[in-house]
This record gives sequence, structure tokens and C-alpha cells, in this order.
Amino acid sequence: MADAALRLKNLFEQLLGAPLPVRIRAWDGSQAGPPEGPVLVVRNRRALRRLLWKPGELGLARAWVAGELDVDGDLYGALDRLAGFFWERGEDARTLAQALRDPDVRAAARGLLKLAGPPIPPAPPREEVRRRRHLHTRHSDRRAISHHYDVGNDFYELVLGPSMVYSCAYWEDAGTLESAQEDKLELICRKLALTPGQRLLDVGCGWGSMAIHAAREHGVSVVGVTLSREQAAYARKRVADEGLTDKVEIRVQDYRDVSDGPYDAISSIGMAEHVGAERYLEYAENLHRLVKPGGRLLNHQIARRPRRDESAYSVDEFIDAYVFPDGELAPIGTTVTQLERAGFEVRDVESIREHYALTLRRWVERLEADWDQAVRLTSPGRARVWRLYMAASALAFEHNRIGVNQVLAVRTPLSGASGMPLRSRTWN
Repeated sequence: MADAALRLKNLFEQLLGAPLPVRIRAWDGSQAGPPEGPVLVVRNRRALRRLLWKPGELGLARAWVAGELDVDGDLYGALDRLAGFFWERGEDARTLAQALRDPDVRAAARGLLKLAGPPIPPAPPREEVRRRRHLHTRHSDRRAISHHYDVGNDFYELVLGPSMVYSCAYWEDAGTLESAQEDKLELICRKLALTPGQRLLDVGCGWGSMAIHAAREHGVSVVGVTLSREQAAYARKRVADEGLTDKVEIRVQDYRDVSDGPYDAISSIGMAEHVGAERYLEYAENLHRLVKPGGRLLNHQIARRPRRDESAYSVDEFIDAYVFPDGELAPIGTTVTQLERAGFEVRDVESIREHYALTLRRWVERLEADWDQAVRLTSPGRARVWRLYMAASALAFEHNRIGVNQVLAVRTPLSGASGMPLRSRTWN
């Protein structure tokens, strides 16, 4: 009798003490749960073994990447419902230990063990990075950056589009992804008050979009640094195609090894998330050393919500294992404090959280529209990582679980003359 879906539904509801918010379709063809809305598809009982051996987010992620779990219907709707069911339970929700005191739950758990098949732990998908302590040495940072960015420039072109900007765009009503990314780059240039003849250091320069825009539109000389050789090769070709080789230099170099300052301004866009909490003050001090007195820093960085007990913070298991190895998020207050400890004067903080949700949804649209090509360019597992990561991140920004901020700071000289206007921006 095909009843795997009903047994799974009953078990989840007994464990978590709430009705299942999505319908389940199991490998035996059975279905159970609400008749409307998205369907969680359990394609193989191996997914259950992954959860038994690694309960929680990492077990679910492994099953998703391996193609053993899927969603039929609205992915955003499914993730939204499942987040409330699994990850956002209130303080009154039962813990697993409390649930297992119930004889019915224990019986259901024993049934799950039988349903899962042979008690052998499945090997993790090959896309998973072997997890390690977050050292943030030069070697470990190079390896982490390579894992994330050296997956093929053609793949990133498919997802990011012609702008090749891998950070939050800046949206106007009815704008395109390309125009929104152009507006973001121009906004950063205006905040840095770039003028012809100045020198700009672009830390974590990616595929060269900021460097090219600043040189072409504002007449500055730019040094862009990245740890990704694939990014650097792509950026150098773009620079040559634009006829800007006399204005833009792209280096494969750790920002800690840059020694040809001072620069008039520094941009760091979507790079500081890779630095790590233990190294953040060092990061800020290095940038302070590299910018001239009176020079500006624009730090564009994702932030998480603060915790009552900051020592309880842990890196997201899925992100760490499959997306950004060694990446860490900090609250915006911590970032501002570290920049000021390094000697900067923070002059402006702009939250653009909603803009990132819009950006991510456009990236997901592009990925889904050319899914077969994305799989050919990487692997089925890698494409599934990106689809889940970007869709879940869009929801996290929409629900204020994470944010993104542009922090404008000045290396204010001893005279106190910051060079900033009395009113730096206007409000509608």
C-alpha cells in the first residue's frame, strides 16, 4: 500500500506540534497534506537517511542538492511556509527531545527508521565543501573565493546578465536589472565624489564592472583586486574591450598585500562578508591605511539581525557548505563600530534591503529561464544550490531576517575637515 507521504506528514506534525503547511508527494506516488499550494516532493527515501544522519538544515540541503527533494509549484511559497514550520517556530514550540517523550512520536520515529531503508549514511553531494574552522588565512580565503566564483564565467553571465555585477542593484520603478545595476554603480561613484585624475581602489572587484564604470564615467584611475583568477581574466578582457587599459589595472591580489597607496577613494562592494569577525578590524585598518587623509570609503555589505547573545551566532550550515565557505555576517552596528575603531568617521548609512530582494528574484528568473544551459555549464547539483540559495535569500531580505547597507566613511584628518557637504542627501 502506497502510504509513505501520509506517514511522513504524521511524523512531522507529531514532532513539531503543528499542521504540515505543504503537501507531500513521496517516491511511492502517495500524497498527503493540504490540497492547495506548493508540493514538497520526496523523490527518494535516501532523503530520509540524510535527515536521520544529519538532522536539520544540512540534511535537508544535501537532499535538495542531490535531487532527492524538490518543490512542485511556487518555490518561494514553499520556502516561506516551510521556514515558518521548521526554522521560525516560537518559544512555545516543542523541541525534538520534548516530542520524543510522546509514545506516539517515538513509534512514528521508529517507523521512519524502517521507511528510510538501510541505516547507511549517504555520501554528501560532490558540490559540498569540506567544513573546517574559519581561519581566514590568505590560503583559506583563496580557496573559499575559488569555490564560489571559479564555477565558470559563462554561468555567471547567464544568472547576472550583461552587467556582470554580483551585488544588490539599486531600483527605480519599472527599471531593468541592467539599469538598476548601472544606477548602483553610479550611486557609489557619487557617494565617493570621484573626479577625473583621482585613484580608486576597488577591493573585491569581481568581473570589473565598478572599475570600468568609474574609469569610463568619472575619469579616475582604478586598481581592482580579486582572489579569483577567472574573474581577473574576464575583467581584463572587458577593460581591454572598453579601451581602458591605461585607466584600469586588475590584479589577482589579497587586499592585505596592496602596498601602493594612498588612494583617493576605496570601494568595497559585497566583499566584506568574506572577511570574518576575527579579521574585520584588520580589514578596516588596512583600508584606513590605504586611503589618503580626507579620502572616502564606501563599504557595501550584507548584515544580519543582532542576537541577544552574540556568542550563540553560528554560520548558516547550507551557505557555509555549498555557497560561501567561511562567509560570516555581522550586524550593521558591529560593522560601524569596527570601521570607527580603525580610525574612519562614518558619515552615512543607507539600508537598501528591499533592493536586494528585487535583485535576487531577477537572478532566479534568469536561472530558471535557461535552466538546461545552467546545468550544462556547471552541474545539476550546483544549479540547484544556486536556485535554492537565491530564492531563500530573497525571502530573507523581504522578511528583514537579513539586510544590506552602504556605509560611507571618511579618513577625516586631524583638522576635522571631512570634506563632506553639510547635507549629503535629500529625502522625498
